[in-house]
Amino acid sequence: MRKDKDRPFVDLHVHTIYSDGMFSPGEVVKRAVEMGLRAVAITDHDCVEGILPSIEAAKGTGLEIVPGVEISAAKGGSEIHILGYFIDWKDPFLVVIFRRMRENRVERMRSMVSLLCGQGIDIDIEEVLTSAPAGTVGRLHLARVMLESGVVRDLNEAFDRYIGNGKSCHVKHERLDYGKAIDIIRKAGGVPVLAHPGTMGNDEDIPDYVKAGLRGIEVYHSKHRPSVNDRYIKIANEYDLLKTGGSDCHGMGVGEVLLGRVKVGYEVVEKLKEEAEKIRGGKQRGQ
Repeated sequence: MRKDKDRPFVDLHVHTIYSDGMFSPGEVVKRAVEMGLRAVAITDHDCVEGILPSIEAAKGTGLEIVPGVEISAAKGGSEIHILGYFIDWKDPFLVVIFRRMRENRVERMRSMVSLLCGQGIDIDIEEVLTSAPAGTVGRLHLARVMLESGVVRDLNEAFDRYIGNGKSCHVKHERLDYGKAIDIIRKAGGVPVLAHPGTMGNDEDIPDYVKAGLRGIEVYHSKHRPSVNDRYIKIANEYDLLKTGGSDCHGMGVGEVLLGRVKVGYEVVEKLKEEAEKIRGGKQRGQ
């Protein structure tokens, strides 16, 4: 029997500088190889620009890049995130959707900077946008600029005092309806998976996500306790959903490097590939 230390592991939730991560694709690949990971999924927020550079950086290393995305979505007034695995990241429809979402994020950021200025906090919007030159701008970019400008002592203070949910300078950004987010992933041939449900709550909505086409749950996550993992294992079994896991690494964006902290066996990647093939087959029959 193969010892666990020889088992190939993967991290299926990793962000790069193309959204709110602090590692370039090359840095992600380098660290993943050093850790002995078999694969990583590049799942930037609402964009796919980090996938190709990651694939290029991984050539010759033996590291497999799983093309993915993390879409910001909502059900009623509740925010959820939907991961998409093995998407056709070159799909023109997908590219247009994400371009619109990035444009909405820029306008949201302008509004938040304006609110900060109204409180006497002078932040240069161009500096914020420049910190996300090729991908998706988010609150973490703004928090970093606030930290560098001496407005706050650390990133947590930026969120706790100013730009966290419900705070004085927070502006909600437009999110896709959960059904549309799931449909977008499936139309791009990908497998839709509910991200870090233990941090979002509203488990009672999971049956609706399943009816909309959800095919997996991120059971294992850096913010899930063992008891939370157990709860989502049961739910996944109840609805015949794939069980995935990942660190949600943002580089040093959250104060520590989480890459590889949460990982699952390579067999999860194989199951995701099989599911993606089923989805593509069903898509072709329906065309």
